[in-house]
Amino acid sequence: MGSLPAVEHLPISSNHLSMLQEVVQSSSVANFLIRNYERTFNGFAAKLTNQEAKKLASMKGVVSVFPSRTLHLLTTRSWDFMGFHENSNHNLAAESEVIIGVLDTGIWPESASFQDEGFGPPPKKWKGVCKGGKNFTCNNKIIGARFYSSSSSSNSTDGTARDVEGHGSHTASTAAGNKVKDASFFGLGQGTARGAVPSARIAAYKVCHPEGCDSMDILAAFDDAIADGVDIITVSLGGESAVDFYEDTIAIGAFHAMEKGILTLNSAGNNGLSGLQSVSSVAPWMVSVAASSTDRQFIDKVILGDGEKLNGFSVNSFNLNGTKFPLMYGKYVSKNCSETEAMLCEEDCLDSSLVEGKIVLCDQFKGSFEAHRAGAAGSILLNEDFKNLSSMVSLPALALSNDNYDFVKSYVKSTKKPEAEILKSEVIKDSAAPVVAIFSSRGPNFIIPDILKPDLTAPGVNILAAYSPLGSPSNDPTDKRQVEYNIVSGTSMSCPHAAGIAAYVKTFHSDWSPSAIQSALMTTARAMDQSKNDDGEFAYGSGHINPIKAVDPGLVYEAFKEDYIKLMCSIGYAPDSIRAISGDNSSCPESSQNVPPKDLNYPSMTAFVPSEKSFTVNFHRTVTNVGLSNSTYRAEVSPSSRLHVKVVPEVLSFKSLKEKKSFDVTVTGEGLNSSAMVSASLVWSDGNHTVRNPIVIHTFRGTRD
Repeated sequence: MGSLPAVEHLPISSNHLSMLQEVVQSSSVANFLIRNYERTFNGFAAKLTNQEAKKLASMKGVVSVFPSRTLHLLTTRSWDFMGFHENSNHNLAAESEVIIGVLDTGIWPESASFQDEGFGPPPKKWKGVCKGGKNFTCNNKIIGARFYSSSSSSNSTDGTARDVEGHGSHTASTAAGNKVKDASFFGLGQGTARGAVPSARIAAYKVCHPEGCDSMDILAAFDDAIADGVDIITVSLGGESAVDFYEDTIAIGAFHAMEKGILTLNSAGNNGLSGLQSVSSVAPWMVSVAASSTDRQFIDKVILGDGEKLNGFSVNSFNLNGTKFPLMYGKYVSKNCSETEAMLCEEDCLDSSLVEGKIVLCDQFKGSFEAHRAGAAGSILLNEDFKNLSSMVSLPALALSNDNYDFVKSYVKSTKKPEAEILKSEVIKDSAAPVVAIFSSRGPNFIIPDILKPDLTAPGVNILAAYSPLGSPSNDPTDKRQVEYNIVSGTSMSCPHAAGIAAYVKTFHSDWSPSAIQSALMTTARAMDQSKNDDGEFAYGSGHINPIKAVDPGLVYEAFKEDYIKLMCSIGYAPDSIRAISGDNSSCPESSQNVPPKDLNYPSMTAFVPSEKSFTVNFHRTVTNVGLSNSTYRAEVSPSSRLHVKVVPEVLSFKSLKEKKSFDVTVTGEGLNSSAMVSASLVWSDGNHTVRNPIVIHTFRGTRD
């Protein structure tokens, strides 16, 4: 994988074939070639054995060879919750010039969220095409569409950019969907559905299919999106865990985008239940987005035969109209499974003849799928992992806490003819919000422990947005409901919120670098309540995104390609590994010029320290004035009983815009236990702007410590 040559002597695809010919020694070499990358990258994807891959890697002019991976999708009150109301200030002329590239499952072009009434022609800078395939038409809202199908799975080649799953339509409309009044999911969550930048344009790149998202397709989509002229790229997908940047297709694509002035935003991951160091999006040149709640919570209730009413959690659109049904425990309505499997309502365990017309009690949430398949009237589930998270269900069902679930089991056991009614879900106000979702992946960064990830958090719980009528609203294959709008949770939902806000910032500052926009999002983020959020900054990074403040951050921290190259040199990446990311002949400078990760000009300050030893950590930063030309900022450090923080100088005075000032932060403290973290924050303020930077010291080792 390399960059395009400045002068082309032969067609790039011909050069790829000749290289492949030397490796595979076959007369039908074209059969081995899957895809050429020739718009912003210089490379190709091919079917090779390990030995052939090694031979190719040794050839002159080959920068890198790496295997393809399969990545996975990470799945309207939210805008008002953030104070970003319909009447908030929008630069509509500039907004209509902004193009958001969405790498996802495609898009449903007929959705009201993507109609083009009132839109003019695409921006003149647009160089893309509408290759949406059969029965797919673009318009002046969806100005471009492409689909990719390099996977060997025949099921992935559907020949269209049309979204058959719903995920891509949901993320695209969250970022830039039109204002659609009275949108709801069967009456739930009713209101105006809208994206952050409703006047912006969308370019859809379908890289995901039901089997997953092939990394060679993702790279092809980045190649196209960059050349097409998008301004922001949102990627709501990722791997199960963090990998080195030279093996991370999203990191590689985002690096090339950054070099061309395009900011990439990526889901942090949905592996929060795995614990710390589960965040998969860790490259510093893109924004890693965690998911948190809004103040709108969906709850449900069950009424037992004795009149007892219990509260639970689900997004349940069904109404039993006052009818009570017999209540049975899963282990009593199964013929083919062990007692343990039947209690859990495992797949194919429930007997349809025994559950018909009954509500089934299941010891796990996914038991609702089996209850629906078997034809049960409803299901009561144990909410074993996800606490207060309400999930979509495909039949009348709700999840109960351990105590309430045990209460129902006792009722069933002690009652001759137990019965229950499950009500339709309702909405209540959640005064504790925002709280980072339990599924949202946590830091610290496993690849570079001195760079805090995730970067920030955004709404990602029970988000109402556009959907595909061909997708199951509950991810239950037996759920045949067709919907135009759906309520979904995941870091897949938080990522397009942040991407839309990045686009919003871009409409006011078209000349800002990707790192300047990233800095604006991070330093203006609202501080989170650590007492309500397990794992603190490892859960929410710099805090909760703030759309209005992000437009006017006052100061920004900027970093560029050469800074990231020096960073990778400092962590020990070999030149070949760095070139696999940069695509050119970048080399490491003298060691004295390397940038230690903690000194990358990043909007947060993080350092790994050995456990049980007192420490002194120094951070060096440079800020650029983008607020008022004549301004004076004073430093204020939040109190911390375990950290002593000194800032030099404590005052930064600016005489002009774009003026730069540097400062140093020294953090000292006593030894920390292993697997420990302490934090503080530095705030620069001029009376009009508040520039907040988290300071995190921890003892979690990474891959190179």
